[in-house]
Amino acid sequence: MKQMEVTIMGQSYLLGCPEGGEQALSAAVAEVDKEMCAIRDTGRIKARERIAVLAALNLAYQLADQAKSPPASPAARQGSAEAGQETIPDLSNLMQRLDEALAEDGQLL
Repeated sequence: MKQMEVTIMGQSYLLGCPEGGEQALSAAVAEVDKEMCAIRDTGRIKARERIAVLAALNLAYQLADQAKSPPASPAARQGSAEAGQETIPDLSNLMQRLDEALAEDGQLL
């Protein structure tokens, strides 16, 4: 197994990667970094662990949503992306649910 050094939200990580999986891992890292930075940039959440949990929930929600909707044709996907109609999870609702779940101890780990 190959190792790759990646950066997520300014912090470096050394990750194991199967041979030939470098491109897929890089794409996954870019997606996680984008989600985490977007959450951090709202300015409402400071804790890296909480940002990571919210990003994981957002990405899992997007995957689940994609799995239950029928695959769109390439033309339809391009049209909706151009129109800015990409599916965005309700971040406020996810943050509220996370706050409720963590209310007892206030810590993720």
